[in-house]
Amino acid sequence: MELRHFLRVILRRWWLVAAPVVVVLAHLAVTYHPPPTVYQVVMRFAAGTQPAGLSLDYDRYYPWLTSEYIANGLADVAETRAFAQAVADRLAERGITADPAAVQAAIVTDNAQSILVVYLTWPDPAQCRALAEAVADELTQNGAAYFPQLEGLDPAVRLLDSPEPFPLPPSLRDQLLGPAVRLGLALAVGTGLALAWHYFDPTVRDPEELEALGLPVLARIPK
Repeated sequence: MELRHFLRVILRRWWLVAAPVVVVLAHLAVTYHPPPTVYQVVMRFAAGTQPAGLSLDYDRYYPWLTSEYIANGLADVAETRAFAQAVADRLAERGITADPAAVQAAIVTDNAQSILVVYLTWPDPAQCRALAEAVADELTQNGAAYFPQLEGLDPAVRLLDSPEPFPLPPSLRDQLLGPAVRLGLALAVGTGLALAWHYFDPTVRDPEELEALGLPVLARIPK
């Protein structure tokens, strides 16, 4: 089927293509709600060890290098299920129930040299603050549970930012993605219905269809 023939089929039954789109538009107009605002806490942590060696001046490089290793390692630890379970246990002690899987999904980490950065996203601001405090406590107080090398260092990790949640409005992409997908599916369904109708319709509408059957067209009455 040539493209122009395909377009003629679509335009001939445009109402069938448009019907599902109109239905979806009407449904969206009644039921659509924009994505809720979520809250995010950004916390930075400094990591380090006590200088050790024959000379503080000679070995100054190694504590700085070790601090980078600590920040990098804890960034990976903070995204594990074990860490999320520990945070959920701390929340349970405060009377807050949180699914460890949800906690794990809410934590994203990064590190820049000796600085560990934790991004925490949660739908409720009060719970977001409590969750951020639990994350900070677990990192600053229980680092040796993940790396025994940190045992005895007080502290090996220090919180640099107050865990203050701030609103994170949904992006334009998040607001439009759902309706766009629904409208795209409706358009595809309408196009499929139009093509199916054309396939099962025995009516001959174009001279090309007769010529394809080997029948000569002698004349054509204009519409």
